[in-house]
Amino acid sequence: MPTYDYRCNACGHTFELFQSMSEKHKRKCPECSKLKLERLIGMGAGVIFKGGGFYETDYRSDSYKSDHAADKKVGKEAESTDSSDGDTNKKPEKKAAGKKPGKKKKD
Repeated sequence: MPTYDYRCNACGHTFELFQSMSEKHKRKCPECSKLKLERLIGMGAGVIFKGGGFYETDYRSDSYKSDHAADKKVGKEAESTDSSDGDTNKKPEKKAAGKKPGKKKKD
């Protein structure tokens, strides 16, 4: 339930009132008892986020989700064809040029 600001046009008294949105706004001032009370337009409390967090992907449309799943599937297929040719991430082995391992020269 929201909090509404009220001001009396007769005496100038201002106050806040916690009431339901469907409830009719008040007309009678609690200070001077005249029917000159008006409800003010306020900025309101805004949206209050509680919990672990909200992400832009939490509320995506179904068409976005199906397109995203199709893109992921195509990406995985491309990865599997690349890896079937051999491991491309392996570094080539370095060989010592001109020297054979295990033999040393005598001085």
